[in-house]
Amino acid sequence: MPTTCISSVLYIHINHKYNDAMNQIRNSRENGSVNGWMLATIGLILLTSIAAGLAIWAFINYTDQKTNVDTIARARVTDAKKLQADQLEAKFTQREKEPNRQFVGPADYGRVTFNYPKTWSAYINKDASRGGTYEAYLNPITVPAVSSIQQFALRVTIESKDYDQAIASYSSLVKRGDLTASGFAANGENGTRLDGAFSKDIRGSAVIFKIRDKTLTLRSDAVTFKTDFDNLIATVKFSK
Repeated sequence: MPTTCISSVLYIHINHKYNDAMNQIRNSRENGSVNGWMLATIGLILLTSIAAGLAIWAFINYTDQKTNVDTIARARVTDAKKLQADQLEAKFTQREKEPNRQFVGPADYGRVTFNYPKTWSAYINKDASRGGTYEAYLNPITVPAVSSIQQFALRVTIESKDYDQAIASYSSLVKRGDLTASGFAANGENGTRLDGAFSKDIRGSAVIFKIRDKTLTLRSDAVTFKTDFDNLIATVKFSK
C-alpha cells in the first residue's frame, strides 16, 4: 500500500477519536450548564413561592391586627360616648331633683322634717289623726301600691313602740349577717343605722330615732336610692 494512503487512514482514525472526545466534553459541559440552570430556576421558584407566602401571611396578619385595632378603637369610642352620656344624664337628673322639697310630719308625732328630691311624690298611708301608727311613702314620679314586698325610695314610720324594742326586732338579722348596725347622728339627734337585706325583696338602709315615747324609722328599700337616702337623712329634724 502506498505511504500516502496509510497516512490518510491514520489521520482519519485519529481525527475521529479526537472529535468523539471533544463532543463528549462539549455534551458534558452543556449538560452541566443545563443542570445548573434548572437548579437555579427551581431555587428561584422556591424563593419566590416562600416570599409570596410570607407576603400573604404578613398581609393577612396585618389585616387581622388592623381589624382588631379598629374594633377596639370603635368599642372605646362607643364606651366613651356612653360614659359621657351617662354622666350628662346623671347631672341632669340630679339638677332636676333640686331644689328639694320639705317633708313635714304631724305635730303630735314630733313634727319630723327632712328634705327630699322634688321629683319624688309622697303618699300618706296612715295619717295618725286618730292615733296609732303614722305611715308615709315616697318614690320618684309616682308612688306604687303599698305592700311589704314593694320597693320604695323611702318609708317613713312613726309608731308607739319603745326604741330599744324597735332595735331589738332586727337583732336576728344583725346576728345572721344580713344587716349591719352602726351609730348615727343628724343635727344633734342620735340613732341607729342599719344597712343590708331586710328581706329577700328589700335591700337598702334605715335609720331609727327615739321621739318622746315613739320611734321614728326612715327606710330606703333599694341600693339605687342610697345617695338620695344619705342626703335626705342628713337633714332630719324633729321636736323632742
